[in-house]
Amino acid sequence: MSVRTDVQRAAEEDSTPDDAFIATWVTRAIEAAWDSGDSEVSVRIVDAAEIRVLNRDYRGKDNPTNVLSFPAGDVAGLPDDEPSPLGDIVVCASVVQDESAAQGKATPDHWAHMLVHGALHLLGYDHESEEEAETMEALEIEILAAHGVGDPYKAAAKNC
Repeated sequence: MSVRTDVQRAAEEDSTPDDAFIATWVTRAIEAAWDSGDSEVSVRIVDAAEIRVLNRDYRGKDNPTNVLSFPAGDVAGLPDDEPSPLGDIVVCASVVQDESAAQGKATPDHWAHMLVHGALHLLGYDHESEEEAETMEALEIEILAAHGVGDPYKAAAKNC
């Protein structure tokens, strides 16, 4: 299985990771939670203004957020040798940087969490109910821990 990751940069912060870091964490999440062959994901790094518009238009929440995911759904007629498009992940660089500082997290670790979180949403994981949240968070914790990143939920609770 391979994961093709296309990174688009519409905004940058000093702490924004490079394309290899982004692709690695998206791949780790997808490989841990999906076994349906080759896939393709787009990751767009944006500013607070752009993510605010997306959050308002698609979620009805008129404020910037850290990460949004837009699953591609089924694509009819795709040749067998083409990777399955999973969708788009949009990450707001300034929100991730601000949150990591406010929560006392290492910025690369918070980026890893946001990328894993966004990728899992593309695969159908959600956190609308308590049961869904427990399942998704447990998988996030497992993926991050397997690569040396601590539990992001304990860190957030501890620093609130």
